[in-house]
Amino acid sequence: QVQLVESGGGSVQAGGSLTLSCVASEGTMNRYFMGWFREAPGKEREGVAVIDTLGLTVYADSVEGRFTISKDNAKNTLYLQMNSLEPEDTGMYYCASGPFGKLWVGYYISSGDFGTWGQGTQVTVSS
Repeated sequence: QVQLVESGGGSVQAGGSLTLSCVASEGTMNRYFMGWFREAPGKEREGVAVIDTLGLTVYADSVEGRFTISKDNAKNTLYLQMNSLEPEDTGMYYCASGPFGKLWVGYYISSGDFGTWGQGTQVTVSS
């Protein structure tokens, strides 16, 4: 029943910024934690950031301090603000929703914890 649609991807030079959006079906973000993942050619899907129903966030070490995950429940929209982008950030970015509502201390982002995925939006960072 949950549907997710990403947008906002594009090409940007290193050091630039980009904001991704993910529109979820009504009520999704009030019931489940949400996450952003990315996948580069030849590499496995990597967790980027997660936010739960109460606003608790978890970031991958590689993006912490540069990326910010947020959401607007009224708009049913999840965001990923990406600053100081690097070529290593290049990849297809996916949003996803988990089957639970609350994260816990020490949570490690894993794609296996998410049941519904969007179609992805491409992010390309040039040096």
